[in-house]
Amino acid sequence: MKNPFYKKRGNLKDDVLSGITVALALVPEAIAFAFVAGVPPLTGMYAAFIICLITSLFGGRPGMISAAAGSLAVVMVALVMEGNARGGAGAGLEYLLATVVLMGLIQLVIGWLKLGRFIRLVPHPVMMGFVNGLAVVIFLAQLGMFKERRGAIVGDWLQGPAMWTMLGLVALTMLIIHFLPKLTKKAIPSSLAAILVVTGVVMAGVNTQTVGDLSSVAGGFPLPHMPRVPFTWATLTFIFPYAVILAAVGLIESLMTVQLVDELTETRGRGNREAVVLGFANVVAGFFKGMGGCALIGQTLINIRSGGRGRTSGFVAAMGLIIFILVGAPFIDRIPIAALTGVMFIVVISTFEWATFNTVGKAPKSDILVIAIVTGVTVAFDLAIAVLVGVIVSALVFAWKSAKHVQLTRQKDGPDERIYTLEGLLYFGSVREFAERFDPANDPENVVIDFRESRVCDLSGLEALNALALRYRKLGKTLHLRHLSSDCRAMLQTAGSLVDIEVMADDPHYSVARV
Repeated sequence: MKNPFYKKRGNLKDDVLSGITVALALVPEAIAFAFVAGVPPLTGMYAAFIICLITSLFGGRPGMISAAAGSLAVVMVALVMEGNARGGAGAGLEYLLATVVLMGLIQLVIGWLKLGRFIRLVPHPVMMGFVNGLAVVIFLAQLGMFKERRGAIVGDWLQGPAMWTMLGLVALTMLIIHFLPKLTKKAIPSSLAAILVVTGVVMAGVNTQTVGDLSSVAGGFPLPHMPRVPFTWATLTFIFPYAVILAAVGLIESLMTVQLVDELTETRGRGNREAVVLGFANVVAGFFKGMGGCALIGQTLINIRSGGRGRTSGFVAAMGLIIFILVGAPFIDRIPIAALTGVMFIVVISTFEWATFNTVGKAPKSDILVIAIVTGVTVAFDLAIAVLVGVIVSALVFAWKSAKHVQLTRQKDGPDERIYTLEGLLYFGSVREFAERFDPANDPENVVIDFRESRVCDLSGLEALNALALRYRKLGKTLHLRHLSSDCRAMLQTAGSLVDIEVMADDPHYSVARV
């Protein structure tokens, strides 16, 4: 089946139109995330503009959209509240800006040390659970749009005609997005067309909630601003834990999104470069009254779905945001919430890995369990915790399976010598299985273990060899080890006469992890 997202190269028209669509989709979320964090709406808009601009121009994944993010806003709530308690009303924002600067510096260091490569250790089931969890989170976030809203105040569910109007406009938006490409052959991004059509319908006289009901995006150009916080040790100890958490959440979400876009477009981004540029963008945002941010999978998929592949799409989205802030607020304020909600519902459908249901009964049960756990933790907590839990569970499953795959076979059997061939990895998870395979009491005087098909992975494996040699030594027998690496031989010298290590011309060359 052909990949519907496959398109290595974009063109200027697709990038520009896609960028406009993304800019329209970023506005309500940037405002909503600012409300979640407890800071002014323009703080979210400034962050979206600055971070989207810098990462689109210099980041490691062209076509990916970064801006103010809900995953970070959730962490910022406690920070802003405690900041206000420390310094009074408004102090929370200043502490947040200082934290964003520190968060960016941490991300810069992580990218500079090239630690972004560790995202490659994330197994595919974790990735599937991550994507499914994000789809559920995006869906649940859109349900709040079906409530009465006035700025930061969220009321009860819409009732009667208001609810039916909202549902009808959402359905109209989704139908346009679905069917328009079949009629126009993608001459214009269907998401942008849907937003314009539904906005026109509402302006013709339909009464429904608009972006202006959240907050007007009108404002000035962001200016340099030094966070007004005491530069003391107490301040650092207060903001540093938050900065570490925000840096981790932002990097994990961004690097996972890089990996997702790589798979969708069958191209490859540069994770370490993205980490460095994201860190720089957050430092700049903190000094220009921006709340910080990271990659947004929803807006990224809107961009990819609309044909955006190059840096121009993100640049146009950023320019669109600043134009909205400076001169376009009257129009943006009139865009119906229903149109943007419909766009996000399409994103949910596109994001969810529906193939997950096909894996039931076909893939290993452990993989299905990992997918379910990561999906649930993503929805219940946050992305960073979900990925961490998923990697840990996957590692434990791997260790459990590997421990059962230590095979010991007799290569040669004689009255004075017995040669065993060991297959599998000898490490902390398999040492018990390894030790139980031997019966020193019934073995001859000389026992040889050939490691040609095996590897000693850690110090637990080395200690297991010493312990086995001691068991043979107590019975007056000698254990010989053959085809060990030079690194293993050096570390086993402490065994003295307990074990005889045979040095051979075809010994392998690999390293044992040291602590």
